[in-house]
Amino acid sequence: MEKITLLPVFGIGVWMIVTLVILVLLIAAVVALSFYGRKLQKRQEQSQKELENAAQSVSMLVIDKKRMKLSEAGLPQIVLQQTPKYMRNRKVPIVKAKIGPRIMPLISDEKIFELIPTKKEVKAMVSGIYIMSVKGLHTNLEKHQKKLKFSQRMRNKLEEMRNGNAGGDKDKDKLGKKKTK
Repeated sequence: MEKITLLPVFGIGVWMIVTLVILVLLIAAVVALSFYGRKLQKRQEQSQKELENAAQSVSMLVIDKKRMKLSEAGLPQIVLQQTPKYMRNRKVPIVKAKIGPRIMPLISDEKIFELIPTKKEVKAMVSGIYIMSVKGLHTNLEKHQKKLKFSQRMRNKLEEMRNGNAGGDKDKDKLGKKKTK
C-alpha cells in the first residue's frame, strides 16, 4: 500500500487552501442571500402598496379575537387554496366581527392585534379580509400592560432606590402603573 501525502500547492499549506475555499463559499452565500432578501423586500413593499390602495374604512363590532390555524378559522375556501402549504398550519390572528348584518372572520395585522378590543365597535381599514389598522369609534385604543412579575417589581424598586427615590412613588398601584386622578 502506498501512503498518500498531501503536498503544499504553490507553497501554501493544505489547511490554508481549505480555509480559503470555505471563506469564498461563505462570501458567495452572503451575497446570494442579500440579493434574495432585496427581492423579497421589494415584493413585500409592492404587496403592501396594493393592500393600501384597496383598503376601505369600515365600522365593525368585534365579537371575538384569537390566534388559530387558517383551516380552523372559517375563512373562505379560496383563501385556503391560495395560501402556501407551509402557512396553513400556522396560527394567525383571527378576528370575528359583525360588519353590517354579516358576521365575518377577518385576518388581523400582527402589530394591531393586541389593540383590537372585544365586544366593542371600532372603525377599521380593511383590505379584503385583512385588517390593516383600527381606531376606536367611541374611545381611544391603547395596549393593556401586563401584570409585572415579582422579580420585575423588585428590580423597579431597587432602581428607584438607586435614583434617590427611596420612599417609592405613592402614586403607583400594585402593577407598577401610575395612578390617574
